[in-house]
Amino acid sequence: MNQPLAYVHPGAKIAKNVVIEPFTTIHNNVEIGEGTWIGSNVTIMEGARIGKNCNIFPGAVISAIPQDLKFGGEDSLAIIGDNTTVRECVTINRGTVASGVTKIGKNCLIMAAAHVAHDCHIGDNAIIVNGVLLGGHVTVGDYAIIGGLSAVHQFISVGAHTMISGGSLLRKDVPPFTKAAKEPLSYVGINSVGLRRRGFSPEKIREIQEIYRILYQKNYNTTQAVSIIEAEMEATPERDEILLFIRNSSRGIMKGYTGIS
Repeated sequence: MNQPLAYVHPGAKIAKNVVIEPFTTIHNNVEIGEGTWIGSNVTIMEGARIGKNCNIFPGAVISAIPQDLKFGGEDSLAIIGDNTTVRECVTINRGTVASGVTKIGKNCLIMAAAHVAHDCHIGDNAIIVNGVLLGGHVTVGDYAIIGGLSAVHQFISVGAHTMISGGSLLRKDVPPFTKAAKEPLSYVGINSVGLRRRGFSPEKIREIQEIYRILYQKNYNTTQAVSIIEAEMEATPERDEILLFIRNSSRGIMKGYTGIS
């Protein structure tokens, strides 16, 4: 359903049942999968790869060149996974030579006026709330939720199943399964409500809580806490995910909040 008032470059590859509303512009070297709806006044630029059954709302700009002075015009992509919704006036820049791709996973919700910079990698089922700004090279894990108007420094990693308070400034990495709030951004507990909703057992939630008690509430430094967790806690996928995240953190993880009981 290509509206006569939309422009679609002849080189774009559009599935037959994609709906494109009036006043939308789709450039060359774009691919859009089956069942996707593209609202009015959307601009989809070269290098966009949009999956099946996505919804792109009016005013969104997908796959514009990076806002990076080092960008040299190299070929790169902006990939959006199946069943993802991109709301009004979202901007998603394509990658640079650093990774070649900006990637958003499946079943994500990117709310109005959010910005996803070059080379960001967002996992499946993530929610990026209104007005969130992701700097370049940010990594966001599966099922993470970043509250509205938060700003995320470049190269930050946000772990899976995290919940970030609205209006947060992320200067340090946020380990998986946690809640983060306050200024400076701090650990305020684990995301137990989200974990229960996603089928984590009470025993598994208690295990994660104990890991973070050692890390944040026992007055150990991070190196000491990691050694104790590895020595005393049974090896499980969740324990190992937390330890791997901490060891791979290039900017250091957020600190604990002293007001936690």
